[in-house]
Amino acid sequence: MSYTNFTVETDADGIALVTWNMPDKSMNVFTADVLKELDAIVDQTVADAAIKGVVVTSGKSTFSGGADLSMIKGMFTFYNEEKARDPEGAAQKLFDLCGQMTGLFRKLETSGKPWVSAINGTCMGGAFELSLACHGRVASNSKSVKIALPEVKVGIFPGAGGTQRVPRLTNAQDALQMMTTGSSLTPQRAKALGLVHELADPDKLIDAAKAMLKNGLKPVQPWDEKGFKAPGGGIWTPAAAQLWPAASAILRRETNGNFPGALAIVKCVYEGLQLPIDLGLKVEQRYFTQVLQTTEAFSMIRSLFISMQELGKGARRPAGVPKTELKTVGVVGAGFMGASIAYVTAAAGIPVTLIDRDIEAATKGKTHSEGLVKDSIGKGRMTQEQGEALLALITPSADYNDLKDVKLVVEAVFEDRQVKKDVIEKVEAVIGEDAIFASNTSTLPITGLAKNSKRPNQFIGIHFFSPVEKMMLTEVILGKESGDKALAAALDFVAAIKKTPIVVNDTRGFYVNRCVFRYIHEAYDMLIEGVPAAMIENAAKMAGMPVGPLSLNDEVAIDLSQKILKASIADLGEASVNPEHMALINKLVDDLDRRGRKNGKGFYEYPAKPAKKFLWPGLKDLFPQKPAENFDVETLKQRFLVTIALEAARTVEEGIVTDPREADVGSILGFGFAPYTGGTLSYIDGMGVKTFFDLCEKLAAAYGEHFQPTALLKDMAAKGQTFYGRFDPYATQAAA
Repeated sequence: MSYTNFTVETDADGIALVTWNMPDKSMNVFTADVLKELDAIVDQTVADAAIKGVVVTSGKSTFSGGADLSMIKGMFTFYNEEKARDPEGAAQKLFDLCGQMTGLFRKLETSGKPWVSAINGTCMGGAFELSLACHGRVASNSKSVKIALPEVKVGIFPGAGGTQRVPRLTNAQDALQMMTTGSSLTPQRAKALGLVHELADPDKLIDAAKAMLKNGLKPVQPWDEKGFKAPGGGIWTPAAAQLWPAASAILRRETNGNFPGALAIVKCVYEGLQLPIDLGLKVEQRYFTQVLQTTEAFSMIRSLFISMQELGKGARRPAGVPKTELKTVGVVGAGFMGASIAYVTAAAGIPVTLIDRDIEAATKGKTHSEGLVKDSIGKGRMTQEQGEALLALITPSADYNDLKDVKLVVEAVFEDRQVKKDVIEKVEAVIGEDAIFASNTSTLPITGLAKNSKRPNQFIGIHFFSPVEKMMLTEVILGKESGDKALAAALDFVAAIKKTPIVVNDTRGFYVNRCVFRYIHEAYDMLIEGVPAAMIENAAKMAGMPVGPLSLNDEVAIDLSQKILKASIADLGEASVNPEHMALINKLVDDLDRRGRKNGKGFYEYPAKPAKKFLWPGLKDLFPQKPAENFDVETLKQRFLVTIALEAARTVEEGIVTDPREADVGSILGFGFAPYTGGTLSYIDGMGVKTFFDLCEKLAAAYGEHFQPTALLKDMAAKGQTFYGRFDPYATQAAA
């Protein structure tokens, strides 16, 4: 029997080697066809008496990344269509659909033939759940192997047996830790936890898997044996009495109840461990069906799984423009940002010429990369040889003529129009006619900078976020004259360095910073109103933000906030800035020299390590604080999320952001906007534009005109529209 996605070869010992190798795919993924073929392979191996056991592995460098985009999309489409056709029976049909993979894996593990999973690379999500259903697991000891159940990160949870098999193989605490964080395990860690039985050298992996079968591997899982007890003794033990209250408290502290998928994991493990495996799987199936019906799951999967992958693969790249061959890249400005850009470029295997005013400054920039390399080697993320190879790709220089052969130059000099003008002129005097110039400015509009260029159609913005080596987002900013070639080159570069791009049109603050400063300015308003600073920070985190606004302002620097406010006044007039905000920041910076983390004092105090930072007590003297009971926490949470989402809606109305996927992904990757919402526009769509419009009006009446909803929102509310409906990115692509 032949298959499209698998090959089956049986050796002289009666061991069938099932190799998963999907054609035209760089990585194996689960699709409806893959599941159908795997089901047939189980039947085939059971029916063939000559087959004594089965090894399943991958024909690619990775094992599998889990479910395919189309499969995930299909589940939501299926449910919505069924709900429209049969509201009463839709949930039952979704439940049955959710049980297909669970049923297949259960069929495999009770087939009567022993199966061994030979894990040769990344094994994520459903692929690891398949491996868990196998009676034996052998993993390659290669550093490239990563094992994880990361579904919680995209709003769902391991729903094909993961929540039942993992805690039956390892202790409940480690099982919960693995699944509620979605963190990756090394092969060594997976073996220590009992999730993998053996490790083998990559070239001996299949031999080790076959040896496990030849040594008499039982075709019965431990939980199907009479008298099975879960590691640690299960639920009704003294140890469990300590674990479960603590687990619930930690989950509440880390998620504030905002992630239905994370809560469902705890429920599945707790309830499932009290039941036989088949009933436990049924419990998991019911919770998975329930979570799939939540707004959070739909929004998170759309933004953090589907949209992020689409944008990363060049969804906004102009069609018909040849791919840019980046044989070398120039970076001008060897300060912190420029040095970091040079590092991530070299880490992608691209040679970099790092230019600064003199060779000492340029060499100092390379020293930054040397520090990052040393840190990576120390943490085992990089070998000495890899580190040396990376550093060899960075060439410091003070001679602009060294840029003559580059196809892309990234400017990362001081945020001053004259300084940037000088750099643009020096670079354009030496680079080739087809080279692209990109500015990493974070505050200066690209269109204005491009006026200094002799070829503004080849001038574009690429805004990196700090620290560059950790932040996954870049904003690609189109000036009014930026051409398709410049956009394509910028997106090719961003893809090469493995960042996720969003494309935005030119404006002050672009997209991310406009939203970030709305968040920070709302905290200023609250301080001025007398809301206790600790309550401000905690309410923001309860709303789902990763850090409070005052802490964030300390990180970006309070004197930078002052600079931005002053620039707004200079360019747009006094009315563009709240005078109370200006007075607050001037007081902190000019009178008190409180500039943020960089000088050890801002809204927080930063004592010497190991002591932790704490809110500056003097805030109480600047603004007399009212009792906490005077303020409603839910309202504070709403104010933070609404002011940011409203600013995102303004950028859409102004034509700055044209694709709702980019608004959502940019808000989450750029500054951590409450991920459970799916991003700024998904937050609005999730509650309904009419509901959001009414909430804005309510907040505007109580807290100021900056909450007043826009004309676009009013029109959309009246028409019952959503952002993903009115600005459908797929319709735009189809039209193009």
